[in-house]
Amino acid sequence: MEEETPLLNRRPTSTQSKINNSKLFLAVFSAVLGNFSFGYSLVYSSPVLPQLAGPDADPRLRMGTEQAAWFGSIYTLGAAAGGLGAMLLNDMIGRKLSIMMSAAPSTVGYMLMGGAVDIRMLLVGRFLTGVAGGMTAASIPVYISEISHKAVRGALGSCPQITAVFGALALYVMGPVVPWRWLAVAGEVPAVLMVVLLAFMPSSPRRLLALGREQQAERALRWLRGKHYNTHIELSAIQHSINTQGKVTWSQLATPIYYKPILISVVMRFLQQMTGITPILVYLETIFSKSTISLPPSYAASIVGAVRLFSVAVAASLMDKAGRKALLYTSSLLMFLSSLTLTMISHTSAFPPGPAPPNLTMSLDYSSHNAIGNTLDAGPPTAAGLIPLISTMVFIFGYALGWGPITWLLMSEVLPLVARGVASGLCVTVSWLTAFMITHAFTHLVDGYGLYVPYLCFTVVCVLCLLFTAVCIPETRGRSLEEIENYFRTGRTFTISRSQSVAQSS
Repeated sequence: MEEETPLLNRRPTSTQSKINNSKLFLAVFSAVLGNFSFGYSLVYSSPVLPQLAGPDADPRLRMGTEQAAWFGSIYTLGAAAGGLGAMLLNDMIGRKLSIMMSAAPSTVGYMLMGGAVDIRMLLVGRFLTGVAGGMTAASIPVYISEISHKAVRGALGSCPQITAVFGALALYVMGPVVPWRWLAVAGEVPAVLMVVLLAFMPSSPRRLLALGREQQAERALRWLRGKHYNTHIELSAIQHSINTQGKVTWSQLATPIYYKPILISVVMRFLQQMTGITPILVYLETIFSKSTISLPPSYAASIVGAVRLFSVAVAASLMDKAGRKALLYTSSLLMFLSSLTLTMISHTSAFPPGPAPPNLTMSLDYSSHNAIGNTLDAGPPTAAGLIPLISTMVFIFGYALGWGPITWLLMSEVLPLVARGVASGLCVTVSWLTAFMITHAFTHLVDGYGLYVPYLCFTVVCVLCLLFTAVCIPETRGRSLEEIENYFRTGRTFTISRSQSVAQSS
């Protein structure tokens, strides 16, 4: 059969025709509850900060600029620690147990925040939920990829991101009507449910084979594929992959085939966070309360959450139809136009009046109840008042179209397999530390200069994203991993000559 023959035209083999993925879907659902909790906890500060910074807040918990900055950003420090810890735990105790262990810091963190009597309890609780988020973000995609059949791996691989967006949307919707302590109580539910369900799910067959537990691996794979599935071929392929996997040396890292894809992945993760996506999501109600928006900030945040969910679905449908660079160009352009619009609006518009005196935190002037009351008194929404909301929706849509998912996809495509563990850990660390830096600085910038300065910075970064896409990122759509590897080896072409392939095979 020639290489150009569409795979969809091939008849399914007898082995493929007997696959039953129903239990696989149950296992994936059990795991991605952790991503739901991750999305929920990431944006927890968005509706909570207005309640803690308003005039009705408990004096022991009332936050100023510095406390608000730490409450919003310390989550990303916890996520960095959790991601690095998951790298070790994935190999020490396995993927499934690593995911289940994330429920411990998540539950304790929400208990501390729900019962907080001082700001320190809030910060420690927020940090612990970040640890749990970092653990799940690093472990769940690996678990899903290792238990999924190749025919459904692509679709199931998008589930973690979709469920994380669902979690954020749930928080945005509950924020206007649920007190912040009860939001913390509700955050414990998906983590506990995840542990209960995962206790009945199998471990990764690849992990079991790597430990030499062939019979357990066969039972796990049969449970995932159905009792009529012939597991021998798939188990043999997994075992061959394990046997041929080597380790990279420091001298090899100095060659272009290794350092070029690693640098591209690290810089992409850095630029992804520098676009401002994390502070925008974390401080969404804060941003809307300081904009000339003609809707209550909590309602506008819910609308943006729904748009984000729609954007992820659109991106998933286009991922394999459009080129990586085309989506990145479109994403950079949409984010640039929307952030430029927000920069101009925030530079020319006055802040909405608030109940707090001047020179307090950016959060003190927008108690959610006062914001709603002021908006309702102002009359129906105007076209000008909807521009900040529409621009933010366009920014979120643009991010979800390219720089959100493609950074992860390209990382899995370009990173050499033998260096993937260390390189992916480096990428995760850079990503979360950059998120901490930009999220912590965002509060101080807004408090000192208004929204104009951070929006201007985000606009400049979007231009850098556009240039980096044009100069440094190769188009990997339709390329095999061997062709991508050859591109970084030669620095100029994806094409593998016959002599090269013979030399590699020998």
